[in-house]
Amino acid sequence: MNRWIKTALATLALAAAAASAQTLTREAPRDVVPGRLVITQPPEGTLDGQPARLSPGARIRDTRNMLVLSGQLAGKETPVVYRRDGLGLVHEVWLLTEAEYTRLGGKTPTAGNAEAVQQFQQALALIFGARR
Repeated sequence: MNRWIKTALATLALAAAAASAQTLTREAPRDVVPGRLVITQPPEGTLDGQPARLSPGARIRDTRNMLVLSGQLAGKETPVVYRRDGLGLVHEVWLLTEAEYTRLGGKTPTAGNAEAVQQFQQALALIFGARR
């Protein structure tokens, strides 16, 4: 009888852990730039038609916040928001749907235009908040 109770409690604990893991949400990063990424030959690619290179250890996350290998994106044009590292290499990438990219306007707000920056941040919060 004791063994049955311990097994039931362990099962409930695992179920609770799985349920809490499903509520994991993705935060909208503050210093990202929208663009269209094409991986030509990993780690080489283009962002908005300009040559770009992925950094060693670059992280690419899909709409479910799962890691994606750069080779899976080879030859595909994908809407993204990304962040560069200190050397100017693309280090973090979040894949977007076409609707999300359209909502962002596909343009980077300039630092001098505070209203545009605020609107961009609000749009990012809406997009990433809707994925909860």
